[in-house]
Amino acid sequence: APAPATEEPPAPEHPPEQPPAPTEEPAPIPTEAGAEATPVPAEGSPAPPAEPPAPAPEPKPEKPKEEPPSCPLSLAVEEVSENSFTLTWKAPEQMGRAGLDGYVVEICKDGSSEWKAVNQEPFLSTRYTIPNLSSGDKIHVRVVAVSASGASVPATLEQPVLIREILQLPKIRMPRHLRETYIRRVGDAVNIMIPFQGKPQPEVSWTKGGQPLDTNRINIRNTARDTIFYIRQAQRGDSGKYELTVQINGAEDKATLDIQVVEPPGPPQNLKLVDVWGFNVALEWTPPADNGNSEIKGYRVQKSDKKSGKWFTVLERCTRTSCTISDLIIGNTYSFRVFSENICGLSDSAAVASGVAHIEKTKSTYQPEKIPQRDMMEPPKFTQPLTDRTTTRGYSTHLFCSVRGFPQPKIIWLKNQMEIREDPKYIALIDQGVCSLEIRKPGPFDGGVYTCKAVNPLGEASVDCRLDVKGES
Repeated sequence: APAPATEEPPAPEHPPEQPPAPTEEPAPIPTEAGAEATPVPAEGSPAPPAEPPAPAPEPKPEKPKEEPPSCPLSLAVEEVSENSFTLTWKAPEQMGRAGLDGYVVEICKDGSSEWKAVNQEPFLSTRYTIPNLSSGDKIHVRVVAVSASGASVPATLEQPVLIREILQLPKIRMPRHLRETYIRRVGDAVNIMIPFQGKPQPEVSWTKGGQPLDTNRINIRNTARDTIFYIRQAQRGDSGKYELTVQINGAEDKATLDIQVVEPPGPPQNLKLVDVWGFNVALEWTPPADNGNSEIKGYRVQKSDKKSGKWFTVLERCTRTSCTISDLIIGNTYSFRVFSENICGLSDSAAVASGVAHIEKTKSTYQPEKIPQRDMMEPPKFTQPLTDRTTTRGYSTHLFCSVRGFPQPKIIWLKNQMEIREDPKYIALIDQGVCSLEIRKPGPFDGGVYTCKAVNPLGEASVDCRLDVKGES
């Protein structure tokens, strides 16, 4: 304080204590000081403009702008009573550098535009009960995240909360068999009852893909305890996921009903008789154009002898689109057809092979062709492999494969890598390149891996298969 006092005396011409307040004493001073002294005190008001330049050069530090926190997530009503309700939410994804100071809950009565904060200071809990409300009021509510950098965009409930006591929260009791895909055939009725709970009586709504249901096809009947979903005659277009919502005020429960409407598939396509050798036939085809809205589980292959005209099943649930049919009777002529099969059953019609297979008789005379001399030597090569087979205990079975090579290969049969020698239980034959092994009245110990090996001076080749022997059913 004394320092500024020493600085002020050097200006005796100007009154040091009373320049701001106009008094009668300044009048005689200008007469003694002269004409130049009078304008100085009179222009005491313009002197302050010399002082503002001092603050101007002082730069104000610009603080880096920080983003406020993001909006709180998953705002929902947990519980409602006759004079209060409880909210829950999740923390925002972005808190900001300064961290989160807390949350502010605001309410607004339905029909009003005035929002009021219900908590004076921010709090960090993600659950809050709003008390002292009047029963029957409809309250809009929102929650704001607050930090040192500002407030977030508010999270707002879509619908106002009706203040009345919820004696029991809504809960859907989805039956166990409806928790997986519910499958029905085309034309069948769909009649489903799904129970639920909640007091007072919940509001029930159904949607499909977020859109209301087509009431011309689907009937919904709701009671205080369950909802009934009914379709008189199901069509494939009725397949899909249906969403069920049970709601009391802001509290709700949801469940999904997955319906799949199926029908028999179409027949296979492009069935061809690929090859005929010995008493074996090879078939090929392609999947059906229409699978009946269900996965194809397999194909059923049947044969028909021209003499009898009856159809007999030779393969069931064949998972591939090709097969080999063996054990055909020499001298007969056969036709073949194939059905598709899905969860609904067999196709209404079958694909029939255009050609027929005639199994030539074994008695034939070999007439060598006159061909120019050339090297006919060829190492063994199997043109048809062995296929896995399953037989019944006590019933003889055959294993077949075909091989070519020159000179004619020597055929060796092995069981579990052990050569089958002179054993009356096994009869091995080879005719025109078709190798067969008959296993007479097999028992449980005759199962295993059987190998057919062909050897000639140029090399060797082998194929194998598995034989399973089952007990009599």
